[in-house]
Amino acid sequence: MTHNELTWKFLNEFDVESSTQAKARAISLEHGVNVISPAVGAQLALVAAATNATNIIEIGTGLGLSGLWLLAGAPEATLTSIDPEFEYHEQARELFTEAGYPASRVRLITGKALDVLPRMNENSYDIVLVDGDPAQVAQNAEHALRLVRVGGTVLVPHILQDGDIANPAKRAGIIAGFRTVLTEATESENIVVALSPAGDGLLQFTKIA
Repeated sequence: MTHNELTWKFLNEFDVESSTQAKARAISLEHGVNVISPAVGAQLALVAAATNATNIIEIGTGLGLSGLWLLAGAPEATLTSIDPEFEYHEQARELFTEAGYPASRVRLITGKALDVLPRMNENSYDIVLVDGDPAQVAQNAEHALRLVRVGGTVLVPHILQDGDIANPAKRAGIIAGFRTVLTEATESENIVVALSPAGDGLLQFTKIA
């Protein structure tokens, strides 16, 4: 292994999941859901804790793994999570309950993100996680910036797309959408941006104006 490969391997094996998080990962993989790595999950928890988050919205529930990491960092927060798959929500709710989070603080909305997000209150959330349909990542990120409060943070996992973002030959479809998010984030004067290589990448931007 090269030095960079060893460093990446160490980085992505450093963080350990709880038993419920590990269960959510296993079930997600059974369903073919693309999940975050433990290293990215730990960063989600850290941002939630550092933000002292009380109101979080997640675009793309999956089987609940990202939500479990967010609540690990902000266990008193209320999580609103959107996903079109009702079966995913049924399983995710069981996992949230198993982890000790009451149903009153986990609001699961079944529906398409682009139908639900326009109805959500702007400047109201401490954290917005964008992990829904990758074909809609640019639109979802735009909504996320509207929904997050000043001082709040938008998180976009899988931003590096298995290395395709760094490959100039990859231009079409989903890759173009993720590149649009990166370009608009770096060009905006209203946010502070950081890009992490952990897992499949994590873009973080905090609204400052």
